[in-house]
Amino acid sequence: MAKKKKGNRISGDALIARNKRATYDYKIDEKFEAGLVLQGWEVKSLREGRVQLVDGYVQLFRGEAWLYGCNINPLNSASTHYVAENQRRRKLLLNRRELSRLIGAVERKGYTIVAMSMYWKNGKVKLEIGIGKGKKEFDKRASIKDRDWQRDKARVVRTH
Repeated sequence: MAKKKKGNRISGDALIARNKRATYDYKIDEKFEAGLVLQGWEVKSLREGRVQLVDGYVQLFRGEAWLYGCNINPLNSASTHYVAENQRRRKLLLNRRELSRLIGAVERKGYTIVAMSMYWKNGKVKLEIGIGKGKKEFDKRASIKDRDWQRDKARVVRTH
């Protein structure tokens, strides 16, 4: 059984995949939780953890949000009469208010919608998406430096 989301973190057995490059390449301003429209073989593959979110991004088309670049590999035991398309676009389920917020953010200069993580919630697959702005190279170096400093600081506090 999947555990509930604790604070801003998703518990270990509920997490399916995380896009670590999202926070490295983008400064995330706001996060949303979206449902996914999936086929049966995709859900079975997700239970096995055969998904990759690294290239995942969201585009808005005719007032709907679509996930592109998410690679779900079919299982070997998948149906032989159905051709599984592992990189197809998948519809995101958001309410009208969230969609209008996303549309407003994307129309501003430089903002994009990135897939952050995929997890189970009450037996359903949820996708955490974030509105972010691309980081420059010096921003990436600064975030690495800050992350290393936080790690060193925690190490010093633990030893004393």
